[in-house]
Amino acid sequence: MTGSTERRLVVPERPVSPGHEGEFEARALRAETSARFAGAVAAMESGRLLFPLPGSGRTAERFAALKAVAEDDLCLARLVEGHVDAVAILAELDGPAAEPGSRWGVWAAEPPGEGLSATRQPDGGWTISGLKQYCSGAHSCTHALVTARVKDGRRLFAVSLSDTSYEPLEGTWRALGMAGSDTPDVRFHEAPAEPVGAVEDYVNRPGFQHGGIGVAACWLGGARAVARPLYAAAARGSDPHTTAHLGAVDIDVHAAELTLNAAATAIDTDPLDSKGEARQLSLRVRGLVEAVCGRTLDHVGRATGAGPLCHDQRHARNVADLTVYIRQHHAERNLAELGALLSEGEGL
Repeated sequence: MTGSTERRLVVPERPVSPGHEGEFEARALRAETSARFAGAVAAMESGRLLFPLPGSGRTAERFAALKAVAEDDLCLARLVEGHVDAVAILAELDGPAAEPGSRWGVWAAEPPGEGLSATRQPDGGWTISGLKQYCSGAHSCTHALVTARVKDGRRLFAVSLSDTSYEPLEGTWRALGMAGSDTPDVRFHEAPAEPVGAVEDYVNRPGFQHGGIGVAACWLGGARAVARPLYAAAARGSDPHTTAHLGAVDIDVHAAELTLNAAATAIDTDPLDSKGEARQLSLRVRGLVEAVCGRTLDHVGRATGAGPLCHDQRHARNVADLTVYIRQHHAERNLAELGALLSEGEGL
């Protein structure tokens, strides 16, 4: 309008520093999860908590145990899943045995960027250097299996986290979701490393697909945790819209659990993937469970409104954690890969 004076609202930036209250909360969550992780590993070693190896004939028990831990605490499940996956990998690739009291992570994400490189030393040993992203349990694990580039491709290495050759980078995990999983970037400085398997063995073994389904079991446990307020609301005699949302969630979760159990049976029937179906199975299960989690988040939010998110800290954390965790699924990229397998005549 001619002659008017335009006014702009200037909003000062909110400072974010290591002293911000969010950092203290994240560190407290990290410490709490780390203590529970140590307790879970001790329970495994004593036989009070069992995670049978995939393909052992008891894979359904393994998935059920992962799902139960995740329903209690998704951040703890992330660390427990990494540890039991590492134990399985070491067994499959004839790596070093996990010593009593050791806590292992699997740090194998390969996003664009610097990454890790492995170098053969004159004495025949190996060292790794560079940056590895998404290192869950960076402050609480004693050992890790990490992927690094070598001349011929990618290779898996076992590294001890007991010296100054590795450095978790504070402030590289900013998300509220999964804050307790302790997943910063880590920089390695010529860290001594022991090869586990040959080049590309880590991704080419059938257990790589089995482990991916184990992650989906954790997602499903998280969905069950997110759904608790919806079950509670329906039990209080809420309106038919609430019970309709509950019915939809129940159908989805039940179908996902049946699919997970069927996958466990398939793994136990063909643990070495002689039929070549493990990748297709993993893509189907992970795709279904990720979709179920997404719909569960939506149904619960629409049915219960802002109340649980604003007044129930545990629920708000479950929602944030699951929202982040299911992004390990590669969305349309994975769907396209499954579709390509089907178009080549490998499915249905």
